[in-house]
Amino acid sequence: MSKPSTKKIPLAHNDDYKGWLSTLKKRFMQTRMQAAVKVNQELLQFYWQLGEQIIEKQQNSTWGDGFLTQLSQDLIHEFPDIKGFSLRNLKYIRQWVQFWQGAPAIGQQAVAQLCQIPWGHNIAIMSKCPNVAEAHFYLASTLQHGWSRNVLIHQIESGLYQREGKAITNFEQTLPPLQSDLAQQSLKDPYVFDFLSLTDNYNERELEKDLVKHITQFLLELGAGFAYMGQQVPVPVGDKDFYLDLLFYHTRLSCYVVIELKTIDFEPEHAGKLNFYINAVDAQLKKDSDQPTVGLLLCRKKDKLVAEYALKGIETPIGVSEYQLTQALPDNLKASLPSIEEIEAEFAKDMAKELGGEHE
Repeated sequence: MSKPSTKKIPLAHNDDYKGWLSTLKKRFMQTRMQAAVKVNQELLQFYWQLGEQIIEKQQNSTWGDGFLTQLSQDLIHEFPDIKGFSLRNLKYIRQWVQFWQGAPAIGQQAVAQLCQIPWGHNIAIMSKCPNVAEAHFYLASTLQHGWSRNVLIHQIESGLYQREGKAITNFEQTLPPLQSDLAQQSLKDPYVFDFLSLTDNYNERELEKDLVKHITQFLLELGAGFAYMGQQVPVPVGDKDFYLDLLFYHTRLSCYVVIELKTIDFEPEHAGKLNFYINAVDAQLKKDSDQPTVGLLLCRKKDKLVAEYALKGIETPIGVSEYQLTQALPDNLKASLPSIEEIEAEFAKDMAKELGGEHE
């Protein structure tokens, strides 16, 4: 009778070992990211206190105009490997505190929020936002969505603050209050599809295909929560097959979102067609746990009053927005919901700049 083999499986091929190693790697990555976040917070708290003291010294001392230059030279001499003490960065620190101190009753909670995002994000917000209200919007959005600096800058330059929640809708009449408010804030007007390259005489199918081709940028512009389900999704009704231009599921709203594309100006009959599609999705795809399906009509232009009249009396929730095909989007734009690895890399890059590299 033969004995069972006692040959050991190499650890590199041992499932138990590989499972434990995978868990260990994830824990270390999370620990390293948490450490980077903590270092970032401590550094920015130091920056805030330094900025307050610089402002106070410049207001109350007689040290003259060369104060910041001398301070920069002395700190760099003492800490030669840390470029965060360059004259340019000291000016940024002073500007940062002055900008936010312009807000009424800036408190420790607000300062703590500023210290939760990287320094490069803070510079972008204060440099590109004309007032504290708009800056606070982008601060809160960055904290909520984990935007990289490239995404943050794009959102500011595309005017998200002015566009979010501006679509014409009937949500107030067709959705419960909490759902209505959240749905309203989930839509924009206009949408900026500046990442598309279309001919002058493009049609709706070309627009649809190009949006799907650039799905990462499209999802970024739609906003957090949109999950792509498909294009030209068939919905049979009676003896006919109908096709939805684009179908999404919104994870925060817990509902399907039907997007209808129009390459012409808004017409009242467009709302009726979208209403039909929404009813079909509610009947065939919506589960009991889902909220009512929402429709979004995207058109070249709309007359506000015509759109409001067209939506009046329709019992399904519909929004109407314009879209634009203008500016140029950065090639290195990332997704709006980065992975842990991407967040870690972003923090590491920013921290490296703080501790060992010059700010751009």
